[in-house]
Amino acid sequence: MRNTVLIPTYRRPQDLSRCLLALQEQIKPVDQVIVVVRDTDAETWQFLAQLNAPNLPLHTVKVTQPGVVAALNAGLAAVEGDIVSITDDDAAPHPDWLERIAAYFTSDSRLGGLGGRDWIHHGSKLEDASRPVVGQLQWFGRVIGNHHLGVGEPREVDILKGVNMSFRKEAIGQLRFDERMRGTGAQVHFEMAFTLTLKRAGWKIIYDPNVAVDHYPAQRFDEDQRNNFNEVAFINLVHNETLVLLEHLPFIRRIVFLFWAIFVGTCDSLGFVQWLRFLPSQGQLAGKKLLASWRGRWQGYKEFVIRNS
Repeated sequence: MRNTVLIPTYRRPQDLSRCLLALQEQIKPVDQVIVVVRDTDAETWQFLAQLNAPNLPLHTVKVTQPGVVAALNAGLAAVEGDIVSITDDDAAPHPDWLERIAAYFTSDSRLGGLGGRDWIHHGSKLEDASRPVVGQLQWFGRVIGNHHLGVGEPREVDILKGVNMSFRKEAIGQLRFDERMRGTGAQVHFEMAFTLTLKRAGWKIIYDPNVAVDHYPAQRFDEDQRNNFNEVAFINLVHNETLVLLEHLPFIRRIVFLFWAIFVGTCDSLGFVQWLRFLPSQGQLAGKKLLASWRGRWQGYKEFVIRNS
């Protein structure tokens, strides 16, 4: 099976260099590498013009619209392989990454998506904790990620993570990443709608911790600055999550989700109970997060109603 690796990148040429080097060192050679670059990203275009990698089947795609969704959709249009593997420019796949991916898709014709662990590096420190539950959408709407902490045997999951996910081109068909996802860069939860759609269509989604990449979280050039609170980024995150879940949950579970989200929530998307939990340690910041979460819920709900009215 021919494999394509798709990498969206923006203003991180040093990270991209490490990623491309890792692809050159794969046990199973890559058949096509697509790097999607913003038209205004002079740093990356200069790096690619000077890149000397004669054995790397590199194909560049130019995109004018900001955000990972537009980049990935532009890249999907250029995919030639039977399998498309998506990773970030700040990741470095392990040498057996493509070999393991090809083996999975060759052995199971019902496999639509495959993901694995991203080993997160914080400077010289490796995040090596472990969690048995990964990539699950619970019945009342809570999403459990933990893709960077997964251990154990391969298992079916509901959701994959954008830094390490592969898809059968036949399964994707005309499916594209949801352009309603808000954000000018990361667009958090963009992969959730994609994988849930494949699963609802009957395709199997597998997570195997051994299908691994090293992940070196790099600087972002948008409103989402990872661990720093930004009201716009917070609202966008909750909006995206709300819109996706309302569209994929059945009616009764949708109602339960809304009540749970507003009154309980999570540490990333606060409800009233989570606000009480964080109030002693975060003070006014907890209140800002709660209001941003509720605004995101309301905006996601409104968009869902408009689309389905």
